[in-house]
Amino acid sequence: MTEESKSKRIVLGVTGGIACYKAVEVVRLLVKEGFAVQVIMTRNATEFVTPLTFQTLSGRPVATETFSLTQESEIGHINMADWADLFVIAPATANALGKIAAGIADDLLTTVVIATQAPLLIAPAMNIHMWENPILQENVRKLRRFGYHVMAPEEGYLACGYDGKGRLPEATSILEEIKKILKKKDLTGEKIMITAGPSREPLDPVRYLSNRSSGKMGYALARAALRRGAEVVLISGPTALEPPTGVRFIPVITAADMRQAALETFPWCTAVIMAAAVADYRPVDVADQKIKRGKGPIEVRFEPNPDILRELGAKKDGKVLVGFAAETEALTTNAKKKLGEKNLDIIVANDVTAVGSGFDGDTNMATILDRCGFSMELPLMSKEDLADHVYDRLVALKSQG
Repeated sequence: MTEESKSKRIVLGVTGGIACYKAVEVVRLLVKEGFAVQVIMTRNATEFVTPLTFQTLSGRPVATETFSLTQESEIGHINMADWADLFVIAPATANALGKIAAGIADDLLTTVVIATQAPLLIAPAMNIHMWENPILQENVRKLRRFGYHVMAPEEGYLACGYDGKGRLPEATSILEEIKKILKKKDLTGEKIMITAGPSREPLDPVRYLSNRSSGKMGYALARAALRRGAEVVLISGPTALEPPTGVRFIPVITAADMRQAALETFPWCTAVIMAAAVADYRPVDVADQKIKRGKGPIEVRFEPNPDILRELGAKKDGKVLVGFAAETEALTTNAKKKLGEKNLDIIVANDVTAVGSGFDGDTNMATILDRCGFSMELPLMSKEDLADHVYDRLVALKSQG
């Protein structure tokens, strides 16, 4: 459970399109994250998915009728409007978009939309030609002018047989947008450069030296910064992860590549978070052809890679610089040494041998220290929650001047 999901209440409106079945996954993810979810379905939506499906997943009766005496006595459209911390419509059909833009409230869903004071997130799904219709596009522009959050549909194969823009955004993308809207925007105005993942140092055209970093911590930091209002550049070594929507993404391979990208981006940013696991050494000689198996041992000579963190620390010029220390022993001692030697403002140290705190997992356990003597040991938690603790410290440090 993340901070933004604690005690947060989502009203999810489901309108009558074939993408209704994808809304089931949205509810499942929201409940898994700890949100309370109340589903409202239009009459047409019930032709695609039964209310019982959503009721089973949400644990709440599904609201469908404005004038149902039972539903009105138990829930009430005004009560739902006041109950919501966020109102989400997914999928939103062209018809629903048009009615909301025109202020029409002729069913339970549109009535609650008119009555609520909560932020409104709309995830459209429709045929490509419907999406491109100028009337529909004007309705989208109008809704955005009113302050509603309207996601762009995704491109791909559509149920109608066409291939193009009109697919409902993936459930994970909708969940990320929900978290972004609900998050406090205390990083607005900040420009944050984040490095993530491993570097790869080639031995020959088919082999390389690397480490076990998955990039998950750096990507979690990028998502958390976006939710809190920052602009983000994510410089990442090779990973299996999708870059968060909204970042400027710079893929790199070697430590030298990462250094070049970091130095080029550095003048732009106000803060730097170096979460990448950059190789300390690289082979002196890289073979032009694949090294063949021989009868005896081979020797590989190494030379140091540039210390990107130290180089940035020497020229930070008022920027906040955050480093990570993945240690296997003397955690706090090594972290304090690195904090001072590399002129960092904050360091996040974790023992990668601890259960749940190693590479490639979704959790981490860390100690955060800063240049003012602050120290906090954090228990095992999700990497997203740890990212928020890092930003809490960054905001507190900047407020101290």
